[in-house]
Amino acid sequence: MWKSPGFVAVLVAVAAAFGSWSLLLPVVPLAVLNNGGSSALAGATTGIFMAATVITQIFTPAALRKIGYTPVMVFAAFMLGVPAIGYIFSMEPLPVLLVSALRGIGFGALTVAESALIAELVPVRFLGKASGMLGVFIGLSQMLFLPTGLALGDHFGYNVVYILGAVIALVAAVMCMRIPRIKAAAKVAPTVEASSVASEKLEKSVSTWKLVLIPSLAVTSLSMTFGAVSSFLPAAVIELDPGLGAALAGIILSITGGSSMVFRYLSGVITDRRGVPGSTMIPAQIAGLLGVVLIAVTIFESWSVWWLIIGAVMFGGGFGMVQNEALLSMFFRLPRTRVSEASAIWNIAFDAGTGIGSFALGIVAASLAYSGAFGAGALVILLGIVLTVADRILGRYRVTEYNNTRARLRGVRKSTD
Repeated sequence: MWKSPGFVAVLVAVAAAFGSWSLLLPVVPLAVLNNGGSSALAGATTGIFMAATVITQIFTPAALRKIGYTPVMVFAAFMLGVPAIGYIFSMEPLPVLLVSALRGIGFGALTVAESALIAELVPVRFLGKASGMLGVFIGLSQMLFLPTGLALGDHFGYNVVYILGAVIALVAAVMCMRIPRIKAAAKVAPTVEASSVASEKLEKSVSTWKLVLIPSLAVTSLSMTFGAVSSFLPAAVIELDPGLGAALAGIILSITGGSSMVFRYLSGVITDRRGVPGSTMIPAQIAGLLGVVLIAVTIFESWSVWWLIIGAVMFGGGFGMVQNEALLSMFFRLPRTRVSEASAIWNIAFDAGTGIGSFALGIVAASLAYSGAFGAGALVILLGIVLTVADRILGRYRVTEYNNTRARLRGVRKSTD
């Protein structure tokens, strides 16, 4: 895995880019609230960011084929952080939402490119660990910069955070220039070899959405709640314990990211050993559900703020494993030549959920307080579990496309028999 050309450069570049993102993620909504903005507007800053992200992700696979990974990632890193300087000049609704949308363009291109590039650079047998290691670097970046942004904003003002976010994004752009200059594989029509027809029942191609729908919804169900966690958990912690909460607000977000990092990598290791993804998906969703329920009950009952740490560990761990399981499931079900589409779909599911969750659950928070928002998030995760269980039952009858990872593994087993 480590000998794959450009793998380390990708990890460092992505860590820096997510550092810029993590610095600003909880700071911008909090700055809006501190400047007299509503909870709905605070959530909308993340919502519009993710809306621009999703729109960009739709077009990114075509850009990766036409101009290559390196130019796309350099542009993405620049756009992710540098426009944040615009927050210095105004925190009124229109300027704030415009700057957030510009940054979302960079985030959308980056997230699709980095996941797909890992699948392009690393051999299939190491893909689970490689994807997990990508999560480790992202998680470490979040652990470091999520609390750093809040601490710097509290002690030196938010303008320092905006400038630092722009500088770190430029570092990521420079690192992206060290990535091998390759382009995403062109689309090819699925082919059927006579030997495979003779050796097993004919499998017909089916629509992509049928193969990736349930993994996408699994990610979305938890990322919606993550949108509420990233946007409102710091404010909820401070409201729950004004003294201790100010110190713990950033730390709890850091713990969420750290738990996600560890368990995402663990999920990748398990997948590589089993040779097939999915074994930890449902337990991970259940852990995420229990974590959110604990957060909601703690806030509603005004329990000790320390219970939120346990909830953050459970939610972050479950969320990390679901991320890896869903991405590897898409790589597993789709042809190797379509890894950029798989990455785009996964990222759209992740980021659309985060944006919708921030906006929709922000409205819920305005009406039912923060505990109501997290309770609504728990219901969404529960629905995702139901859908995953149904998919698991029906999966044994699923018809998949040719030339995907599942088909190739079958061919290897048959050739060795």
